[in-house]
Amino acid sequence: MWDRKQLKSRAKFSFKRNYWKCVLVSLLFALVVGGSAGGSAASQQMNQDKNSQQIEQEEYMYNELYELDDEGNLIQKDSDDDSDFGKAPSVPKVPNMNELQKGMGGAAFTAFLITFFMVFMVVFCIIMAIAIVIDVFVCNPVEVGCDRFFFKNLGENAQVKEVMFAFDHNYKNIVKVMFFRDLYTVLWTLLFIIPGIVKSYEYQMIPYLLAENPQMTKEQAFAESKRMMTGQKWRAFVLDLSFLGWKILSLFTLGILDIFYVQPYMDSAHAALYDALRYYGAPMGEQS
Repeated sequence: MWDRKQLKSRAKFSFKRNYWKCVLVSLLFALVVGGSAGGSAASQQMNQDKNSQQIEQEEYMYNELYELDDEGNLIQKDSDDDSDFGKAPSVPKVPNMNELQKGMGGAAFTAFLITFFMVFMVVFCIIMAIAIVIDVFVCNPVEVGCDRFFFKNLGENAQVKEVMFAFDHNYKNIVKVMFFRDLYTVLWTLLFIIPGIVKSYEYQMIPYLLAENPQMTKEQAFAESKRMMTGQKWRAFVLDLSFLGWKILSLFTLGILDIFYVQPYMDSAHAALYDALRYYGAPMGEQS
């Protein structure tokens, strides 16, 4: 039976012994997984900039057209000159949906909405398909390689090249097994959130098993991970919960503490948990 304090102590020792490589591997995996979020973040920033420019333009127009009298009342400025000199540039009015519908007609407006919705759905599906392909064929193999690095780092100073392990060792099988891990987790999550969380802990050892045995079949990997995590899911959850204070503290450092300490520490702890359970997991038949 593993002890959380001893497990974290071992993880901390192995992490500090090979500090910079552990930081690099954790950061690399975070960048690979989080890269797909970059596009949405850039789009959001563009929208914010656009809204900011619109607000500034509206404020300019407001200051040019209105002023306060001696009593503090808002009045419209008098125009002594009919020329365009000194006037704010005219801003074309953007029609609202009702005005657009009246101008186009009912049938044309309906066709416009249907076309817009179809184009939006096509673009959305393409983006989702690209994200899924990247996750299946790049992110998941990198995850297996990162887990292999941290597992090997428990007993020796592992090399960063371990991150690419899955691409050179039974790549197709690793992609297949990891795909079904993600698929089953999503399907369980659709039932309600809690079953998905439980199953994610049940499948937690699959990438470590593939990192050590890349030829392991889907059935073997799922069965072995289930055996190892039987009776251990709650304790593994408490292990993750013990890092909550570090995660909150890292927010005050804008994520710097997370990059250089917390995340590599957690990755090392998860590898230490796998090492503790791979030979001494609960026997089949026990309930978690």
